[in-house]
Amino acid sequence: MNSTTTMLLTLGIAIFGGLLMSRLAKLINLPAVTAYLVTGILLGPFVLGGLDLPGIGFHSMEQMESLSLLSDTALGFIAFAIGNEFRLSQLKKIGKQATVIGIFQAVVATLVVDAALIGLHFLMPNVISIPAAITLGAVAAATAPAATLMVVRQYKAKGPVTDVLLPVVALDDAVGLIIFPLSLGIAMALQTGHADVASIVIEPLMEIVFSLGLGAIMSLLLTYFERFFHSRSKRLTLAVCFVFVTVGISLCSFPIGGYQVRFSSLLSCMMLGTVFCNLCDFSQELMDRCERWTAPLFVVFFVLSGAELDLSIFTHLTIVIVGVVFVLTRSVGKISGAWMSAKWTHCDPMVTKYLGITLLPQAGVALGMSMMAMELGTTDGSMVRNITLFAVLIYELVGPLLTKMALTAAGEISQEGKSSARGAKVH
Repeated sequence: MNSTTTMLLTLGIAIFGGLLMSRLAKLINLPAVTAYLVTGILLGPFVLGGLDLPGIGFHSMEQMESLSLLSDTALGFIAFAIGNEFRLSQLKKIGKQATVIGIFQAVVATLVVDAALIGLHFLMPNVISIPAAITLGAVAAATAPAATLMVVRQYKAKGPVTDVLLPVVALDDAVGLIIFPLSLGIAMALQTGHADVASIVIEPLMEIVFSLGLGAIMSLLLTYFERFFHSRSKRLTLAVCFVFVTVGISLCSFPIGGYQVRFSSLLSCMMLGTVFCNLCDFSQELMDRCERWTAPLFVVFFVLSGAELDLSIFTHLTIVIVGVVFVLTRSVGKISGAWMSAKWTHCDPMVTKYLGITLLPQAGVALGMSMMAMELGTTDGSMVRNITLFAVLIYELVGPLLTKMALTAAGEISQEGKSSARGAKVH
């Protein structure tokens, strides 16, 4: 078989395997996203993929990288959908609360992890350096919107926790994009004795401004061109087209005045969805149709995410020790930060009690940060990368389940009377 045939066969088996695993997961009340991730692990290079059977599994990390286009595209649609949560009518009710919580819990998570890992450095100097500890603190700020959105969609969660959750997750990544370059700049200054103001302040701010600007421009264009099409299918096709274009542009970078300008596809596509949903009077219907169209793409995304998880990190005791400290302290920071800020902003008691638990999933943004951390050099950069991989592995498998449990406890997921595609009621 040629490479194209093999890849199509592999993706087909991956989707089918994910769907079958989701049926098994339902029997033990696990979210479908967890089933897709487990399917990816089983088909990845460390399990079935390692057997080198044609079309069965993903055989190497290089093969996974060749499929990054699918992951980037899926993340674009996930961000586009989250942008739909920033409708002005909704923001008037919860905008202040979501903003305060989104910023505060991310900062608290960073500070708690920083304190714990710097303390670990003084107890075990040979295990982790201060630059690596400070950088990992910034990685702790990021939350994965994809897993959270999938759980909310699967169970059709509705209520005050869900209303606050999705805007907070979106803001969380913007805060992380500010905190991480600042922390990385401080870490590199400790290593070299020289602070680079451009990398610490200017370039991160430029990334956020340019990303939001790109999303706003593309949404204005989308809203303008939608008026020329009247059928639902053509409007859906145009929306898909603009998400593709926005993701494509956001993967580019260019120099301006000696600075390197980069885009965040997450922020760009969130802004695309946000402006579009507030300008277009039929945007809600279009978003609903996009949700159905993108369902198979999201299955592929999570299966690929599972296949990318590196199980070999469990063979290194040092990584496991630091990884456990990171996971526990980040969880404490996220939960306590969300609890305190929700209390201060007089949120619904259910939001105060359960929101923090739903903010634990971590994936794409954190992994991107860990790649940038390789600027610290082989030793510290590899430490940050491996600890992030460890945390993502734990959080991606456990996080969706915790999110489901929290939303169920808050009374926003009803397990009874769910409609089946066959028209019957599922219990």
